[in-house]
Amino acid sequence: MERRYRLTRSRDYARVQDGGNSWTHRLVVLTAAPNGLEISRFGFIASRRLGNAVKRNRAKRLLREAVWESMASVSAGWDCVLVARAPLPGATLAETKVGIVQLLKAARLWSPSPRRAGRAAGGSLSQPGARV
Repeated sequence: MERRYRLTRSRDYARVQDGGNSWTHRLVVLTAAPNGLEISRFGFIASRRLGNAVKRNRAKRLLREAVWESMASVSAGWDCVLVARAPLPGATLAETKVGIVQLLKAARLWSPSPRRAGRAAGGSLSQPGARV
């Protein structure tokens, strides 16, 4: 995921979590707040409650990949923080993507018509031997 689509500063995370609205799914929690920009940005959190570093990193990789594949249909002008929940490290990419799309639809951030080119065809976590 390109840097311009990521939340990188702790104050951005704090602003979204303090002033944003939240929606929950079995695998992930979405918190969103308007950002006044022409793009939407995403941040990913996996706490120690998920398990060791391997599980936390897998959870964040799944979230990043699922969001990146869905970016073309996300409404512009929002900062979103996705917090991994306990079952996420054991989920597949397809399950993760379905959960994120459901959350984006609930938050009314999902527009079915793509507004920009999405990810080019290539590797993903669902393919054996894929590197992330």
